[in-house]
Amino acid sequence: MKKLTNKEKEIMDLYWQHGPMFVRELLELYAEPRPHFNTLSTIVRILEREGFLGHKKYGNTYQYYPLITEAEYGRTSIAGIVKNYFGDSYLSAVSSFVKEEKISLEELRELINEIESGE
Repeated sequence: MKKLTNKEKEIMDLYWQHGPMFVRELLELYAEPRPHFNTLSTIVRILEREGFLGHKKYGNTYQYYPLITEAEYGRTSIAGIVKNYFGDSYLSAVSSFVKEEKISLEELRELINEIESGE
């Protein structure tokens, strides 16, 4: 699954938060100055083509809805980062977090204990 651009992620966040919407409803969620309707419509169609959104037809318009959950996207994003930056090694990724003090050894021990106890 491809990584979303910032604008695509912003739109997907709105679909994940609000559920199925028409593009005009999506547009209403933006503060002024709002993006142009055609711009949003184009990005939504790109997201559909790439498998992030589906649609249901109502007359001559479409209501779009997410095909994947935010959690599913997050998991694939993390997997991509581990693959691209850590040689597909989760051990290297965790080791990097410990070395850069993004996670303490105590937190790592707690995580190991949770995993071992099945929590």
